[in-house]
Amino acid sequence: MKTLLVMGIGNILLRDEGVGVYCMQTLQKEEWPENVFFADGGTFTQDLFYLFEKYDHLLVLDAVRGGKEPGSMYRLEEKDLVHNKKQQVSLHDIDLLDSLRMAELLGSKPTLTVMGIEPQEIAWEMGMTPTLEKVFPDFVELTRREIHKILSTF
Repeated sequence: MKTLLVMGIGNILLRDEGVGVYCMQTLQKEEWPENVFFADGGTFTQDLFYLFEKYDHLLVLDAVRGGKEPGSMYRLEEKDLVHNKKQQVSLHDIDLLDSLRMAELLGSKPTLTVMGIEPQEIAWEMGMTPTLEKVFPDFVELTRREIHKILSTF
């Protein structure tokens, strides 16, 4: 049976930076098939390559700076992160790509999809900004649909 890891990335101490972790925590409380797993990837994703050997698909939830209005949502694949020079990639996305390369060298690299949302503010304070709180349910629903879409390809 193919497996999916849904990983929230970010720092919940830095306002909107924690949106990926909040989304993962919300979805984790729901009923999912036995081949769907959830993890909090924190901010240092370079050390997570050892986890990837267990999974066929990796769905990363993260704050993404793409130059649009705060609250704008993105669906990205690995090729979008590697080849799009205009995409501002956060530090953990760079670490994540390194981890995927290490997993590939070990012979087990999952397919990557990133669900991202444009942050309004990254500052030392817990909780999302009102802008992201307003669109957060939409982000969760969009991610939920993406999980079902991925599962339908297995």
